[in-house]
Amino acid sequence: MRQGQIYQAIKEENETYGYPISALCKLGNVSRSAYYKWLHREIPANEIKNLRISDAIEKIHTDSPDKGYRRIRDDLERYYGIKVNDKRVLRICRKKNIKSTIKYANNGCTRQSANPQYIAENVLNREFFADAPNQKWLTDVTEFKYYIGLEKHKVYLSAILDLYDRRIVSYVIRDNNNNALVFDTFDNAIASNPDARPLCHSDRGFQYTNRSFHVQGCKMY
Repeated sequence: MRQGQIYQAIKEENETYGYPISALCKLGNVSRSAYYKWLHREIPANEIKNLRISDAIEKIHTDSPDKGYRRIRDDLERYYGIKVNDKRVLRICRKKNIKSTIKYANNGCTRQSANPQYIAENVLNREFFADAPNQKWLTDVTEFKYYIGLEKHKVYLSAILDLYDRRIVSYVIRDNNNNALVFDTFDNAIASNPDARPLCHSDRGFQYTNRSFHVQGCKMY
């Protein structure tokens, strides 16, 4: 552990639990004079910014414990005017032991087409951030299993998510994973947002590479 981390731990333990500085310094194998010199030092600008980000992250997490680090990053920029990348937010979240209360399982079930009729280039290129609503949409189909007695059944959720605020633009739930499931999801999204001209991103599942899908005017990237 670095000296700075030891001093920070001493400071936090003293402020939170009231443990004596002398005892904490002895436990951390550092001198009191060195600790107080660190405590009254001129704090670097980068560290001040990290403290500001950390405080904002803790507030966001307290208000919305279900949010993961990517959604926290979005809130930092949108509501606090703090522009940071995902890696920095994740690093602070790990340091503060901040974790989303929701764990998502990857149950995506779109199948790669053996003979795709239409393949678009990856325009999004992992830039999972949008400056405005209806700028970038993500879509996928997820499979869920349920039981009636001992008999297993499946339902499929097709959904479109707006990268700006993570709102669900449109969703359809059906018993069959077919073209109609995806087509109807986009029909509903377009009907609700007639002026939207978003960049749409999906995996290359058979529905999204189907020529009929693109004949309808849906461009997937």
